[in-house]
Amino acid sequence: MKVVITGGAGFLGQLLIRALCARGRLTDATGEERQIEQIVAIDSGHTHRLFVDERVGYVVGDISVAALLKHVMATDTASVFHLAAVVSGAAEADFDLGMRVNLDGTRALLETCRTQRAPVKAVFASSVAVFGGALPAVVTDDTATTPVSSYGVQKLIGELLVGEFARKGYVDGRALRLPTIVVRPGKPNAAASSFASGIIREPLAGAEAICPVEPETALWLQSPQAAIDSLLRAHDLPLARWREVCGGRALNLPGLTVSVAQMIEALRVVGGEAAVQRIRFVPDARIRAIVQTWPARFDAARANRLGFTADADIQQVVRAYAATLTDGESAR
Repeated sequence: MKVVITGGAGFLGQLLIRALCARGRLTDATGEERQIEQIVAIDSGHTHRLFVDERVGYVVGDISVAALLKHVMATDTASVFHLAAVVSGAAEADFDLGMRVNLDGTRALLETCRTQRAPVKAVFASSVAVFGGALPAVVTDDTATTPVSSYGVQKLIGELLVGEFARKGYVDGRALRLPTIVVRPGKPNAAASSFASGIIREPLAGAEAICPVEPETALWLQSPQAAIDSLLRAHDLPLARWREVCGGRALNLPGLTVSVAQMIEALRVVGGEAAVQRIRFVPDARIRAIVQTWPARFDAARANRLGFTADADIQQVVRAYAATLTDGESAR
């Protein structure tokens, strides 16, 4: 079977490709388990060494260009993981770019899925940014989506498109609302949540980190490995079970409610006091305004029913990242 991953040159895309190659098999839209013969990663570019495997190919391009998608996907694509996005801070700063990639790109991808000769399984990576404004203390599966950022609006529209294409039978679509992923390796990006990884990543590398929000700021977090496990689990769940629990709605994933102060304490345990001293608090009103609209506490009952699981605690998450710095695996 052929699998297409948008955003495949990115951090999560690379982890997903590794996981798929290690697995070797996926369940297609008919419920049949098939061997993965080809993985095509589409991305706007890359800044690091890419994972190499004879089954994996890379294409540089804009996912909002329908002709590119038709060329890459042809008519033989069985599964799609849609990870590509203009991240929160960048989507807020450049409205047109966010709309083109996050909205137009998602629709173009779904339209191309319609042209495949067999039904496509499409897993869409959404975000907790679809919630915002005045929210209950704990967000549940029935809490109304009220985004207050361009990124959140674009992700919500993407969820609705996936649901509509699934309702019409054009795709077997599943949308997942990912928590903030920590710890992301590499360099800071334009996401408003970038600091959440930076205050762990940079100090462990011996560099200074800037924290733009207060220590008491709470976030809903998930480790990279938990995110990959969630994407794969969502993909392989039987369609009848997905519909029974989720209907045509997106799924809130389990995560950890963690304050910045608790993250720093976990860093202290893993990296020592010297690492903590490398963090400086420099308030940034723009980032604070975005982050404070995101909910930090969820009751992910539907995900729990479907067997999705959260990380044990933030210290385990930090330890897992620290291990990648010493076990010979590139943290990119």
